[in-house]
Amino acid sequence: MREFVITTETNTDLPESFLKENQIGVIPHYYMVEEEIYGDGRELTIKEFYQAMREAKKVGTMASNPAVIEEIFTAYAQAGKDVLHISFSGALSSGLGNVQMVANQVMEEYPEMKIIVVDTLSVSLGEGILIAKALELKAAGKTIEETEQGVKALVPHLCVQFTVDDLNHLYRGGRLSKTSAILGTIVNIKPILYVNDEGRLVALDKVRGRQQSMKKLVENMKARIGDWRDKQVFVGVVHGDCEEDAQKLADLVKAELGEVKMFIQPVGPSIGAHSGPGALGLLFLGETK
Repeated sequence: MREFVITTETNTDLPESFLKENQIGVIPHYYMVEEEIYGDGRELTIKEFYQAMREAKKVGTMASNPAVIEEIFTAYAQAGKDVLHISFSGALSSGLGNVQMVANQVMEEYPEMKIIVVDTLSVSLGEGILIAKALELKAAGKTIEETEQGVKALVPHLCVQFTVDDLNHLYRGGRLSKTSAILGTIVNIKPILYVNDEGRLVALDKVRGRQQSMKKLVENMKARIGDWRDKQVFVGVVHGDCEEDAQKLADLVKAELGEVKMFIQPVGPSIGAHSGPGALGLLFLGETK
């Protein structure tokens, strides 16, 4: 059985230490602040990035570079290794298409190599949950195909819900009208968004006020978790440079689930450019999305 590696992209929001410790190959996605491009060795800190957004600087994102993907996959091919790539939702980024295209090219050049690409239909630590599951299966001696199937079985159960603090970022990202953004801000409306079965970010609900938005995220988790309550790989809490609120949300989750493995992580620039400072997300496995 050929050895295989697990790869992903920078927008999984997993801790850097976790990625390095588990030798996860990472394909960069890029982001821009004003005219400067970052993401491939040149980075802003999380606080620097979100401060730029708070100062209303122009930010944007770019998907992966096929030339960089080819370099990464070719290195694994030359080392005699197969690749299981766990990808950001193809409905939200052209990155998946870039990876699939390059994977086919590299496999033509190295016919003995397998590159399997999994569309998680998810984002952020939703991808991270599948990466952690893949690591479990690989450690248990599963083949690349068995690991792929084990990971894919969880895709319909990935629950990803977000709330944002500033509606204007959703407007700038084309997900909300200008009128709705202005009116919602005036009356302190906080939307609840989720990633649907097609891997798209859509509106689910709306509440008034920050505390109510956090409570609503946990209520939605309770309504969806079903028989998966005790089968979590981990629960993810992500935030747009608002660690104190993220800890409050984590405490609400623990009050409901008890002690559970959890990652509390900042949302990286690839997603944060659209969700903005103050965003909060809750990611877990459940019966329905």
